[in-house]
Amino acid sequence: MSALSPVWLATLLTTVVAASGLCLLARRWPGRPSSVANGALALVLLAVTAAWLATNLGGGHFSAATSLPFALCDLVTIVAAGALITRERHLVELTYFWGLAGSLQSLLTPDLNVAFPRLEFFEYVLAHAGIVCAALLLVVGERIRPGRRAVGRVFLITLGYTALVGVVDWVTGGNYMYLRRPPGSWSLLKVLGPWPWYIASAAGVAIVLFSLLELPFRLSPAASPRPRRQPRSRPA
Repeated sequence: MSALSPVWLATLLTTVVAASGLCLLARRWPGRPSSVANGALALVLLAVTAAWLATNLGGGHFSAATSLPFALCDLVTIVAAGALITRERHLVELTYFWGLAGSLQSLLTPDLNVAFPRLEFFEYVLAHAGIVCAALLLVVGERIRPGRRAVGRVFLITLGYTALVGVVDWVTGGNYMYLRRPPGSWSLLKVLGPWPWYIASAAGVAIVLFSLLELPFRLSPAASPRPRRQPRSRPA
């Protein structure tokens, strides 16, 4: 599907509106309203994952080369749902960096061969848009900042997962995470050189993107905790 088609432009606009609304909700009405929004978005991500697994693993066209959940966005969907439910900082870091450096690119340059209103279209849109919304909701809306050395941690985890997927690709003959060839549609990988050099180039781009995503937190000091009110001393 073309990224400039009316349907896809409407999809991007809807994602922007949804992410902005969720961040505004978290800022203006923290507490229970925000927790309900987190839970609802986590439920959407888990439901999309379940639907995708049912379609690919339970269908009659299963192939180990294409039907296993080893794309990075498959992992991020589960991680984002966990981050929304628990607000655990390391899960939030992975959701933020993977979501805005990876899943956002999948929205801007979709690798999608089916059109609206096919089920696969909604699975793709809800997964990738949901991850981006989760990343912004947790970090911008709820102000959960990435911790120190978050870029290094996330990069090492990314390398480890990439190595695992490389083994899966070798065993199954698949192309998960595009480690054997770039996607058919245009993407950033197309301009990073031929295989296998674009893999190393992509690692460098990931470091740059992660660092840029961390930059706002380096430039702005962390919010200092509100001082506790000291109890009044009793008169002697």
